[in-house]
Amino acid sequence: MKNEIIRRSAALLAVVLTISGCGVQPVSSGTEQTQIQTEAPTVERDYDFTVNFDSVKKGNVSAGPSVHDPSVLKADGKYYIYGSHMSCASCDDLKTWRFVADGYRASNTVYGQIYDVYDEAFAYAGSPKSIIPTDNAKQGGEHVWAPDVIYNKSMGKYVMYYCTSSTWNASNLCYGISDSPEGPFEWQGALIYSGYDRETIKATDVLEYVDEDYAEENYFKGREYNFDSFPNAIDPAVFYDADGRMWMVYGSWSGGIFLLELDEKTGKVIHPAADPENSVDPYYGKRLFGGGHMSIEGPYILYDKESGYYYLFVSYGGLNRDGGYQIRVYRSDRPDGEYIDMNGKNAAKGLNHAYFGLKLSGNYMLPSLSKAYKATGHNSALIDDDGRKYIVYHTRFDDGTERHSPRVHQFLVNEEGWPCMLPYQTQGEKVSATGYTMQETAGRYYFINQGTKIDSKVAQPEILYLNDDGTAATEKSSGTWTMHEGTYYMTVTLGEKTYSGVFCKMPDEAGTPVMTFSAVGYDESVWGVKYLESAE
Repeated sequence: MKNEIIRRSAALLAVVLTISGCGVQPVSSGTEQTQIQTEAPTVERDYDFTVNFDSVKKGNVSAGPSVHDPSVLKADGKYYIYGSHMSCASCDDLKTWRFVADGYRASNTVYGQIYDVYDEAFAYAGSPKSIIPTDNAKQGGEHVWAPDVIYNKSMGKYVMYYCTSSTWNASNLCYGISDSPEGPFEWQGALIYSGYDRETIKATDVLEYVDEDYAEENYFKGREYNFDSFPNAIDPAVFYDADGRMWMVYGSWSGGIFLLELDEKTGKVIHPAADPENSVDPYYGKRLFGGGHMSIEGPYILYDKESGYYYLFVSYGGLNRDGGYQIRVYRSDRPDGEYIDMNGKNAAKGLNHAYFGLKLSGNYMLPSLSKAYKATGHNSALIDDDGRKYIVYHTRFDDGTERHSPRVHQFLVNEEGWPCMLPYQTQGEKVSATGYTMQETAGRYYFINQGTKIDSKVAQPEILYLNDDGTAATEKSSGTWTMHEGTYYMTVTLGEKTYSGVFCKMPDEAGTPVMTFSAVGYDESVWGVKYLESAE
């Protein structure tokens, strides 16, 4: 045990009290408030900052099938996730996933029809027989990656967008249709090509939309594809905007993240008019951000009617266990951007992207986990019928292997409209719309800061005290915290940084009830987990 006595004078704590005196309201909230300057008496406290959760019951963090790059769909009362390598799983509770199909084989009931049209579907990329072939010795046979499924209201069909890929930038976006979310999805054709050279471009449809001079000037760097400025045609995700228009966001590393509108009646791409001033290419669409082969991939856009924002999720880092894989988010009030982070910026080409985008999740350890989560990333997102919002991703673990499984976390939106991802996988928790009491929220928390780095380091818990007089303390810093009467909103200030977030009571990985908070600021996410004394 380490004892620390912290003396605070009246100057430390000037708070805005709610009527009940339980919390404080930030001036920027826009709600009616009464500002009262209070004098906090000199306080002597004996803090225990020792981090030890050996006695906390552990949960099974490795449960679930291996679905990589999970894209979520709710249909017919069930949840589905579709992943790379022709995988699909379903469940009823966003937790207990079971395979529907998996693996490269003609008998695959979801994707297998692609083998009936093998020569067409893999003509350009994705197999050893493609025009741009895979390296069979190193990479295996077929490559079908990162699908996304949407119900097309005009077509009355489920439409799957996915990619076939031969190299790190030679890829082909395709689509298929089905009457059922469980397939079979019948291949309809190719949509977008990348990674060609001056010869293989003739096997694509690129020159149907741009002339040879434009292609020569823009799409090549020497004899090779200009990957620094134009996309790798993988990782598609499709969404409806507030006006009912359909869009597809896509891209991985290479030239960054791009956006194209879709024709709802056909499911095909609408190629736009060139608009260089607004980063719009006539073939690839609008570049939202990225470029220069920075590690930005797996884009997914979710429109939230409640907040009025379009949230663009992406992953940074390398996808292996020690690659620093992580989830970031930007937002815009328009489907085609500009998408910005908490600092009003995005990861423009040539800049260090580690400093841009709100980091929601990376590598971390929390009580009740038997081993740390690592490489949490390539997420999709869902707003359920009851309005609850979820982030769906895959995670690896700090266990010396590359095994992975899907995870679903609920996220809440803070007062400023930014997503706050709850610390533990969802188990049906519901946030209290009327907030929580001081007794429920004040106390000793296991606390982690996700930071903004892209590395293999695991965020480890430290101890944070949220005291019932509005003061806060860790071993290294002190500050204040607030709770907002009649809501689940909160803020915590440590040193010179203030994070705005939410409280939510939920079960941890082992099912033990805990009070949690998730808050964001400076593009960082901080989480806290409070146990009852009897639970530790």
